[in-house]
Amino acid sequence: MNVIAIIKRIDLASFWMLLRLCIKHPLFLWPTFKATKVCLQVSTQHFGTAHYQNTPANAFRHAYWNYLIARKCTKWSESNKKIMNWTSAITDWHENAFKNRPLARLMDLHNNKIGRTVFLNNSKQSTEKVLLIFLEMTKDSIKISKEEELPKNINNLVHITDYQ
Repeated sequence: MNVIAIIKRIDLASFWMLLRLCIKHPLFLWPTFKATKVCLQVSTQHFGTAHYQNTPANAFRHAYWNYLIARKCTKWSESNKKIMNWTSAITDWHENAFKNRPLARLMDLHNNKIGRTVFLNNSKQSTEKVLLIFLEMTKDSIKISKEEELPKNINNLVHITDYQ
């Protein structure tokens, strides 16, 4: 993961917003970086490159990413409220900084929220056990074609395209 290349892809307003987030929460930066790296490795291990499209694998990656960020930040804070605020803020920032089609963006935000909910409901479970939960949820991911379908699937991962 080339951080410099990633930063070059964002506009100035997004850069300043990221800088503000980082200054406000410096202890969460390293755990977030580590979570991102682990999430990409695990996603590739289980799904190959399918997690880069809007498939169930992508739904897995977004949810698992949010879970891992929250999980790794628990070493720096005991406050689930602070951890959830950070995880939501940094992943929402990502969705806003890296433009996506409207339905794909909503799908990502939805799956991000699922990951945070899984963290809150399974914070005492091992990461290995929670990984199995996410893999099962991925098998049951719901294909959507319009925004109106999201409220019907508040507890499910969602995707836009099936595997090729």
